[in-house]
Amino acid sequence: MTTTPHSDKAIITCAITGVLTDPTQHHVPVTPEQLAREARRAVDAGAAVVHVHFRQQEAGKGHLPSWDPQVARDCVQAMREECPGLVINQTTGVVGPHYQGPLDCLRATRPEMAACNAGSLNYLKVRSNGTWAWPPMLFDNQPAKVKDFIDVMLETGTLPEFECFDVGIVRCVEMYVQTGMYTERLPEYNFVMGVESGMPADPDLLPILLKLKIKDAPWQATVIGRQEIWPVHQRVAELGGHLRTGLEDTFYLPDGSKATSNGPLIAQLAQVARDAGRSVASPQEARELLGLQTATA
Repeated sequence: MTTTPHSDKAIITCAITGVLTDPTQHHVPVTPEQLAREARRAVDAGAAVVHVHFRQQEAGKGHLPSWDPQVARDCVQAMREECPGLVINQTTGVVGPHYQGPLDCLRATRPEMAACNAGSLNYLKVRSNGTWAWPPMLFDNQPAKVKDFIDVMLETGTLPEFECFDVGIVRCVEMYVQTGMYTERLPEYNFVMGVESGMPADPDLLPILLKLKIKDAPWQATVIGRQEIWPVHQRVAELGGHLRTGLEDTFYLPDGSKATSNGPLIAQLAQVARDAGRSVASPQEARELLGLQTATA
């Protein structure tokens, strides 16, 4: 198992579009051209990585996910052409036993990184009137499913980013290493905070999570919410974690104003890193820190 060097540089990921956000209501990019423009704004503001979900391209369907490998290829190619050297971090999250689509998309684009959802979660939200915000659902990621994703990521040369929505899932990642499910290198952890039925966006939780992850393994935090998320980002930066934000995670800047592009959110996160005494990694520096290949022209 190999390790990557520790650095005071912070890698910033832009979560550029998200899962189901309606582009008729929010300024989320859907088409390859829109994704390329938003990726450029994010990179110019300090992002080295873009985490991307693909959407259906037909008129009126841009709020729906797509697992069409050609859509994935077109979107990734557009972002790579606009932002040479950009690290692509691709979604794989899907509910249920039928997940060939995400596997096909991994093989189609061969991204540098991809989300590897590391455990299951009751994915719930309650409205203020006591009703479910959506029908209660299980985001199922049992070990056999996790292993299928790990195996395809190894095949495509893709670095898994282990998404941990709850404390127990953080502990599962070490079990995957102990049992030989994942042995390539120290795992990359992503602590997902702010999903209402998962870990809260609470900075006091971070030291506990750091005790539970594998020693020296790199980590970042995804923090979901409104302007209350920004002190959590600040604590992540102070504790040495990498940083992520974007229109998938929030629409709100620290002053409560609403962002209409990923650029201002990433610029704010870059300032968070600098306020913690850290510099912001370029795409090439991020590749070196993550142990990824140098981008080809």
